[in-house]
Amino acid sequence: MPRGLRSRAVPQPGRSPRPRAVSARRGPARGFRGSRGGRAGRPEGRAASRSARAGLAFSVCQMERLLRAGRYAKRLGASAPIFLAAVIQFLTATVLGLAGDEARHRRTAYITPELVDRALHNHELLSGLFTMTTVSQVAPARY
Repeated sequence: MPRGLRSRAVPQPGRSPRPRAVSARRGPARGFRGSRGGRAGRPEGRAASRSARAGLAFSVCQMERLLRAGRYAKRLGASAPIFLAAVIQFLTATVLGLAGDEARHRRTAYITPELVDRALHNHELLSGLFTMTTVSQVAPARY
């Protein structure tokens, strides 16, 4: 069969072909990929942030601004702030996860600075990373 030609289903005698549902809207439904391709679910004309494209909660633009302001090097690669944001997000999630485990062990509903400090110093790898770090013990008053 030549390329580009598709065989059509031949209707059987005695059966009528099933009618297609007619939509009042024109064009593809929102959220689905249309015939023109493109990104699904995102309206046209709006650019996604670099944090959203990388799947990060921490701001890539802010990391880039801090790296440029620190003047750590003459030039800055495009992936450096993305990598830094990912590392800081991973460390934050790890520390908060350990502090949450510590809070659950003590049967408390809140993560306090004391629990963060205890979780950091009880972890084998993170205790070496945070040896010179002081976690503030000043906590905001609860209402």
